[in-house]
Amino acid sequence: MQVVMCEAYGPPDSLIVRQVPSPAAGPGEVKIALRARGVSFADVLRIAGTYHVKNKLPFIPGGEASGEIIGLGTNVTGLAVGDRVLCTGGYAEECVQAAASVIKLPPTVSFEAAASFRSSYMTALTAMQRGRLQPGETLLVHGAAGGVGLATVDIGKLMGARVIATARSPERLEVCKELGADHVVDYSEGFREKVLELTGGRGADVIFDPVGGDVFDESLRCIAPYGRILIVGFTSGRPAVAKTNHLLVKDAEVIGFTIGALAKLKPDVAKANLEVLVSWLASGRIRPYHSHALPLAQAAEALKLVVDRQVIGKALLV
Repeated sequence: MQVVMCEAYGPPDSLIVRQVPSPAAGPGEVKIALRARGVSFADVLRIAGTYHVKNKLPFIPGGEASGEIIGLGTNVTGLAVGDRVLCTGGYAEECVQAAASVIKLPPTVSFEAAASFRSSYMTALTAMQRGRLQPGETLLVHGAAGGVGLATVDIGKLMGARVIATARSPERLEVCKELGADHVVDYSEGFREKVLELTGGRGADVIFDPVGGDVFDESLRCIAPYGRILIVGFTSGRPAVAKTNHLLVKDAEVIGFTIGALAKLKPDVAKANLEVLVSWLASGRIRPYHSHALPLAQAAEALKLVVDRQVIGKALLV
């Protein structure tokens, strides 16, 4: 079978396409033919060796996928060959996974939608929980046209917030509107004044920040009293340093979190969140968005699209 391997840390072009033997399902495992795989900025960091948790070389990038069960190991119950499932497969044609860790896909959910939503929507939902978002509050979402940003716009509206989305082009802002943003702001020349104008001078109650750097610095200047800033990442390349005098004056909080830690330290919460999201996906209450779908062998090209900020929502390998 075909796999995409990271054998040395580096840019997307350093990935190598290999042919390897097809895996066999062992006891308690299922073998899955993958149909769609999500591509994310976190994958870029992992293959560069700069992610906060370093993968041991060599490894297959990725971690969110969907497919069809084509083989069962012994002691597997409740699943059958032909079942469509959500799984954690990577950039490969097939994977083997513990049967207990896969989730059957509802018939209303496509392989593409399933592979588009897991990491982004888990991050978004956990962020809103950590930020204690309340109905009627103003949610400011930075990098809102990215996979995690769009998911946060979608979840924020579902939870009853007034959503202000920031992005850098008319096309990206238009997709944010489609996902329900009440207001959109091109933040290439700043956003503070516009946010204060839209909120009557009060500022945003919850600020979702996957960008860091100058965006975080400016966010501190348009946060509402008792507001919360969620630190999700640093796509700008510069982690910001919080000025604690601003936090003191506004009675504000800065909250950092990672999905990996949630799954490791609070697995019951992570499982419950995923079950809620799958139910929302099945009923059409959330709408994952992807702008690009490329063949598996073009994984490097997909990652470069992410790096060059050409992707809106998610890119997929299909």
